[in-house]
Amino acid sequence: MQLRHLKTLLDPQPGAFKITGLVWSPSNQKLAVCTADRVVLLYDEAGEKKDKFSLKPADSKYGKKSYTVKGMGFSSDSTKLAVGQTDNIVFVYKLGTEWSEKKVICNKFVQQSAVTCLIWLLDQPIVFGLADGKVRIANVKTNKSSTLYATDSYVVCLATNVSNKGVLSGHADGTIVRYFFDDEGSGEAQGKICTHSSPPYALAWASNSIIAAGCDKIIRCYSKEGRMYQQFDYSRDTTEHDFTVAAVSPSGQSVVIGSYDRLRTFNWSPRKSTWEESKPKEIQNLYTITQLSWKRDGSRLVAGTLCGAVELFDCSLRRSIYKNKFEITYVGLSQVIVKNLSTGTRVILKSYYGYEIDEVKILGKDRYLVGHTTDTLLLGDLQQNKLSEVAWHSTGGNEKFYFENENVCMIFNAGELSLVEYGSNEILGSVRTEFMNPHLISVRINERKVRGREESKKMAYLIDLKTINIQDLVFGMPLAQVNHDSKIGWLELNETGRKLLFRDKKIRLHLYDIETQTRTTLLNYCNYVQWVPGSDVVVSQNRGDLCVWYNIDSPERVTMFPLKGDIVDLDRTNGKTEVLVNEGVTTVSYQLDEGLIEFGTAIDDGDFERASAFLETLEMSPETEAMWKTLARLSLEARQLHIAERCYAALGDVSKARYLRETNKVAEWASIQFGDDGSDYYKVRARLAVLEKHFKLAEAIYLEQNNIDEAIEMYQELHMWEAAIEVAEVKGHPELDSLRNSYNQWLMTTNQEEKAAHVKEEEGDYVGAIQLYLKAGLAARAARLATSHKDLMENQDIIQRIAGALIKGEMYEQAGDLFEKIGNFDRALESYRRGFGYRRAVELARTHYPSDVVKLEEQWGDYLVGQKQLDAAINHYIEAGSSVKAIEAAISSRQWTKAVQIVELQDTEVATKYYYKIGQHYASVQQYELAEKFFVEAGRTTEAIEMYNNAGLWEQAHRLAAKAMRPDEVAVMYIKHAQTLEEQARYKEAERLYVTVDEPDLAITMYKKLKQFDHMIRLVKHYHPDLLDDTHIHLAKELESEKQYRQAEHHYLEGKDWKSAINMYRSKDLWDEAYRVAKGHGGANASKQVAYLWAKSLGGDSAVKLLNKFGILEPAIDYATENCAFEFAFDLARISAKDRLPDIHQKYAMFLEDEGKFKEAEEQFIKGNKAKEAVLMYVHSQDWESAQRVAEQFDPESVADILTGQARAAFELKEFAKAESFLLRAERPEVAVKFYREAEMWSDALRVCKEYLPHKLQVLQDDYDQSVLSKSTRGAETLVSQGREWESSGEYLRAVDCYLKVTSDITQDVKVIEKCMVKAAEIALKFLPADKSLEVARAAGQRLSLSQRYDSAAQVYLGADLIKEAIDACMEGEEWNKAKKIAKELDPRFESYVDDRYKNKLRTEGKAEQLADVDVVGALDLYVERGQWLKAIETAEQQSPKILHKYVALYATQLIKDNQPEQAMELYVKYGTPANAQNYNIYKRIVDDILNSPDLNNAGAYKTWADLRDMLLDLCDNLKKSADAKSKQSEEFENMLLIAHYCANRSACLGQESLKPLSAKLSAALLRHTDIVPADKAFYEAGLHAKAIGMENMAFVFLNRYLDLVEAIEDGTLDMLDNSDFQDTDIPFEIPLPAKPHLTESQHEEIKEWVLAVSMDQKVEQVLPQDERSTYEASLVAASTGITSQPCVVTGYPVLRNKLEFKQSGHSANKEDWNKFLMATKMSHSSDCQDVLRFIGQWCGSTPNPSYSFQ
Repeated sequence: MQLRHLKTLLDPQPGAFKITGLVWSPSNQKLAVCTADRVVLLYDEAGEKKDKFSLKPADSKYGKKSYTVKGMGFSSDSTKLAVGQTDNIVFVYKLGTEWSEKKVICNKFVQQSAVTCLIWLLDQPIVFGLADGKVRIANVKTNKSSTLYATDSYVVCLATNVSNKGVLSGHADGTIVRYFFDDEGSGEAQGKICTHSSPPYALAWASNSIIAAGCDKIIRCYSKEGRMYQQFDYSRDTTEHDFTVAAVSPSGQSVVIGSYDRLRTFNWSPRKSTWEESKPKEIQNLYTITQLSWKRDGSRLVAGTLCGAVELFDCSLRRSIYKNKFEITYVGLSQVIVKNLSTGTRVILKSYYGYEIDEVKILGKDRYLVGHTTDTLLLGDLQQNKLSEVAWHSTGGNEKFYFENENVCMIFNAGELSLVEYGSNEILGSVRTEFMNPHLISVRINERKVRGREESKKMAYLIDLKTINIQDLVFGMPLAQVNHDSKIGWLELNETGRKLLFRDKKIRLHLYDIETQTRTTLLNYCNYVQWVPGSDVVVSQNRGDLCVWYNIDSPERVTMFPLKGDIVDLDRTNGKTEVLVNEGVTTVSYQLDEGLIEFGTAIDDGDFERASAFLETLEMSPETEAMWKTLARLSLEARQLHIAERCYAALGDVSKARYLRETNKVAEWASIQFGDDGSDYYKVRARLAVLEKHFKLAEAIYLEQNNIDEAIEMYQELHMWEAAIEVAEVKGHPELDSLRNSYNQWLMTTNQEEKAAHVKEEEGDYVGAIQLYLKAGLAARAARLATSHKDLMENQDIIQRIAGALIKGEMYEQAGDLFEKIGNFDRALESYRRGFGYRRAVELARTHYPSDVVKLEEQWGDYLVGQKQLDAAINHYIEAGSSVKAIEAAISSRQWTKAVQIVELQDTEVATKYYYKIGQHYASVQQYELAEKFFVEAGRTTEAIEMYNNAGLWEQAHRLAAKAMRPDEVAVMYIKHAQTLEEQARYKEAERLYVTVDEPDLAITMYKKLKQFDHMIRLVKHYHPDLLDDTHIHLAKELESEKQYRQAEHHYLEGKDWKSAINMYRSKDLWDEAYRVAKGHGGANASKQVAYLWAKSLGGDSAVKLLNKFGILEPAIDYATENCAFEFAFDLARISAKDRLPDIHQKYAMFLEDEGKFKEAEEQFIKGNKAKEAVLMYVHSQDWESAQRVAEQFDPESVADILTGQARAAFELKEFAKAESFLLRAERPEVAVKFYREAEMWSDALRVCKEYLPHKLQVLQDDYDQSVLSKSTRGAETLVSQGREWESSGEYLRAVDCYLKVTSDITQDVKVIEKCMVKAAEIALKFLPADKSLEVARAAGQRLSLSQRYDSAAQVYLGADLIKEAIDACMEGEEWNKAKKIAKELDPRFESYVDDRYKNKLRTEGKAEQLADVDVVGALDLYVERGQWLKAIETAEQQSPKILHKYVALYATQLIKDNQPEQAMELYVKYGTPANAQNYNIYKRIVDDILNSPDLNNAGAYKTWADLRDMLLDLCDNLKKSADAKSKQSEEFENMLLIAHYCANRSACLGQESLKPLSAKLSAALLRHTDIVPADKAFYEAGLHAKAIGMENMAFVFLNRYLDLVEAIEDGTLDMLDNSDFQDTDIPFEIPLPAKPHLTESQHEEIKEWVLAVSMDQKVEQVLPQDERSTYEASLVAASTGITSQPCVVTGYPVLRNKLEFKQSGHSANKEDWNKFLMATKMSHSSDCQDVLRFIGQWCGSTPNPSYSFQ
């Protein structure tokens, strides 16, 4: 651990000003500092001073400086501060919970000696040391102090252990004493531990050691036993001073010791088991450290110095940000602080065993903490602040955590489920299961109090998919196991853990009572079920009915309501329970009877009076009756007899009500006599035992009181005479005989002769008993009694009477038995026969009448048959030798095996008859082989065949038929039978028959007729594989004719004829299907062809869109032209590729040319800008007239070529005159000369040359000379000399020609050429005609220019008065001033010409700076062309505003094209935003691009939004001054300004934690502008900000809307969008859909998962919050009245009340939001917030005074 200085809380003083006390509160919220002037300063956790108060002396007469403070301590609740003073007193000040509360003394403890040190342990008394060596405690509750222990040495310091259960005291003699308030089972000794080498002023009690240091500059570490095992010796360090104070971290693993200018830090190393010193913290001029205090969470250390400074240090090992929501600070190896960044709440996660915490995660919707150490697992609930640490061996991070239950964390690993209750440091339970679906596990942990139980912790889970195990987690034992016949899909215990609901995969709902181990089926169809929270009421849905069990103890009592939709949720809030039902468009709530629900709660709470009072208010109904019964049972169990009486009275059970009334009277009498409530009075207890039918208990209660008569009387009243007599017998009651007589008399009176006879029998009066039995009609009982006594059997009178009674009662078997016992066998046999007692009759006959046995057996069999006991009759018939009857009985009783055995022993004639029946039986039970055997035995082979046919066993039937029938008969039979099966729709069997007789074609025909083409194809493939493809194609054509195109396609493709499938779809105009087939089966070219044909069928824009979709527009145009579909190609090109039109025209023209349609081809060539091609076409066809016509009209340059061509043709035909004429018309006499030369017609050549080309005459003459004479050549000198000769001879024209022949081809000497050209011009100007001289001058000037002798060329031109040519020559030679001078002096008309050429030259060369001197606009355009926008803007800025804004607009347009809207916006921010109509689209595009930009939903984006806002404000101000002041454009830009303001304000709020709620409001307000703001982005941001501040309902609605919008974007339509959530709001429904979603795929999935998770949370509702208008709180328009409120300039929410007006009308603010914004701005000094206030003042007029407004 390293110390990092954070801030100085209190500045040091120039001299000694000792900090005498320093202590952090246990809540980590307060820091108390006591200065040398005896003032306590109070700071908050951030180090901000909040309050201060002065301390008081023990006696004011000694003055305020009569004491010093030696120690301070906070109480456990941080509301009190104890101060120990040297004036022999300890004061306790009450600070309160608020900073502003008055500080008063609530306790004071006066001592006999000065207080030297003080600490206040958590949940323990104040401990302080005295100068006399005593260590005492002070109890603030009793206001008394006492001595813990006493020593003889001054107490210099006190220290507490990490758990605050023990204290160490250091004394001036070096003694260190230990005392425990609770040793926590450690067994460590108390008393003197060790003696340090110096007074231990710096004393610390760490987790494993005691560390002491003092003025000898040695730090020693002592073990728990007081043995020194490590030391740090600084006695030789001259820079070190005395050690004055020490502090230990809350984890006990770090110690800081203060000295002079230095803090030394020591960290415990668990691996080395030693202390290691970190780098000391040295601060110059800090001076001696007098106080140290470590914050309870371990994150901060405060040090006080001798000079009065208070320094704050950070002690964390490291920090990290988790999910941008939590700050995790490791303040020690075993201690971590987790801080929620949005709420500021913090939780301290600490390993109680001192293990190093490896990692911390926040899971379960950011609510639960999970931390790992080497041997333990740390879990925590951030909301309830419950932390647990359980032993956990590392499993490689394979655990899965489930946080569905708020009380317990479920951890699943390798098939084992472990439960950890938050706040408990032991694993609650572990079970084996493979099913971790939250719906298949239910855990209930003390969720509702159960009568008679302090703890109720139960779990239900699946052992397998059909078995539920219910476990008691308190005792770790199973309570029940539920086996089910179907897979279980959902289960849940009730809150008390007494009932279990579960639903199986068959949607049946069952209830299991754990206490009684009984199961009840509640519903056979259940699509929703849930326990009502806080009760045992069950709500479920059975199709269209809502079912409610208000009393689940009576599951047959159910209340049902009809529903129109599906239940989606159950809500119980504000004393109401509602079932939310989705009825399509709307969600309807059904309110349950809260009273009935409360009844169950009252029962569970044991408040029976409340339950009774509630039931009094209800009318009697089946549900109410069940509740009365429940209350009656429970009140009886609780001995609340008055309530039980009322319950039975309500139920109409008069007897119980009356009985309880009497019992209550007894209890009241007992209460008066003996006190108490009388319920323990023995008569009351006995009566209640009787009521519960515990008669023996009641008897025992009476006998305990020796009240025998009352016990007997009780039994008599209950007519339990036997019990009464038994009591009398046991107790020897004197009235026993009288009691018996009364019993007999009562029995006779009540006609209970049987009971009376039984009593007589027990008394030994057998004759009397027999008479009573006979009187009661119980002759059998009389017979039994008589036969059991020999003397009675000898009494003939009694026997005859008994026998007569038996026969009269038709008890013949008993009569026979009686006759048999007295030896009357004839009557016995007759009685047995009459009573059908044939067993006894046969037994008697075997002994006394053997001849009658057979007859009796047959009669016995007949009797059994009559009694339908056929199987029993078989053996008797066999015994009687009646085989036919035996067979009939066996068959009738379906004893077929026995029947077969008997039949096989009979003659053939008899057997045949029964074989057929037996065969029919075996056929019916599908034992076909046995049936066949018996049918054949019976001669019924046909029936056997029919049997096999009916059973579908065609092979067996065919085998049998082949033996018994001819082949043709077999075939006919099978075909006929197959046709019958076919009529019965048993096609599979019919097929097998057809195939069996080798007629597969009939089966194929059958399937074809049935249109079961799959089977048809299967058979064709098997039996006619060569016809398979043809069959597929044939079927495809049939299906096509029947318009079953998809099936037809399948068969075309199977028949390898995919082209037919495409043609089919084409013919039906199903182009998308045709394209799919072509792409899938025909390859790329085929798909392109189909797409082309598809587009061709559509034509126009649709065709272009389609081809662009497939990316084949250009190839389609090419394909169309190649296939001569020129009209289609023209259509495509005109719509989307106009640049291709000339090419298409040319190809069309070439096509027409090939077709010989020259006229049409000419037209197309001309349209394609290929007039020359048209000319060539005519030339090739030698249609010279048409060629010349076209050339003259469209391509004049080609006229000469045409004439030349005609001339060439004429020369070939030897028509020289005509050819010459053509060439002269073409102005190409040189060609004529050439042709004549080639034809060696030199005379004609010279003639033409002399006449038309005199300047070439000499050349030609030379050529002629060369051809006639020698062919030597002449050089430049020869020409010059020849020219001179011509000149001297006066042949000036020839001389000029000679000079002009001196060219660069002859000589490379430029000077010679220049000299010759100048000479030729001079001669021509002097001696030749004007026209010829001009010609020569031009020729000479051109030659000179080509030779770069521009000055000479200009002189030549000037000599010939060719001003323009002279100027051109000067400009060509860069002599611009000379050219300008010539123009100005000789022809001013050319001055502008020179200027234009100069500008063009500068523009071409890119010399913009020079161009700007002569043409500013041109220079600006040049800058623009070269992309030098900044230079252009800078130059334009120096011109007029109109020019400036023109180029600003051009630059902004370019930036927008380059996707740089922010830079475009900055242009207008810098140069202003004029209200030019031509710029409106630019402004809108900038706004649109920035609104669509990602990553602007944060505080860092404020400048962007502020610039956009300022730009729009400038525009709106300019619009107000323009003609568009009240136009639609102005209104639209005002809306954009409002949106930009909201976005800017939101960014400013996001930068301040306290303004996060305002940012959420602004995001919600922006939703009313989704016609401008991208809708998906707006709802996403609104949902995100609502979620960040905990408004989960609103966040759920907005993010759900976002998901719907993304689907709509993908579908391209809003038609499927559900707007029910936003009815009666001002959020628009008709909005433009963005082109693409705003979020990335991963971000979208994250939102989708959150919405799905929240949708399962019953606490979150899909509703928007409403205000006092009963309207969505952000809506400006009231739903009920239609009144529109003004939006708040701070939040965008409607201003309803507490309105804050601005000077400019139309703008106002909510005071609360305005004040909150102002406060945050003042506290944070945020420049962004200050800029928002500046803007509001500029926009809305005068800003209200920036202070709180509570008027």
